[in-house]
Amino acid sequence: MDRIDNAKQEILSAVSPDDRMLEILEILSETELVPEAGKYYTFVYQPKTPDIEYDEFPLVAVTDIFQWGFRGINFHWGGFRQYTWDEVIGQLHIVSNEEIQSLRGIPYAKMRLNN
Repeated sequence: MDRIDNAKQEILSAVSPDDRMLEILEILSETELVPEAGKYYTFVYQPKTPDIEYDEFPLVAVTDIFQWGFRGINFHWGGFRQYTWDEVIGQLHIVSNEEIQSLRGIPYAKMRLNN
């Protein structure tokens, strides 16, 4: 079942990435604290490294788990990124295999510079 596709018009009607992310997180209510390699997630991220450009609302295919965090392909960046445990705000929201394409079609990335 693709919960994202069913709510796509409602999500897209939200004006800002913040509002779109809130809609998405309400739909993707199943969460995990620790991801599994090979699964998809979206979450809120706030890095500690100053002067780094980052995606506050990443959509990630997790590839590796480490003691310090995890690495994965961020679909908003189009490449690998690393995420440390302490900088993940809240939990990781699970995206199913059926939902990943629908979610990739929604512009909710929020690129920022950490000051």
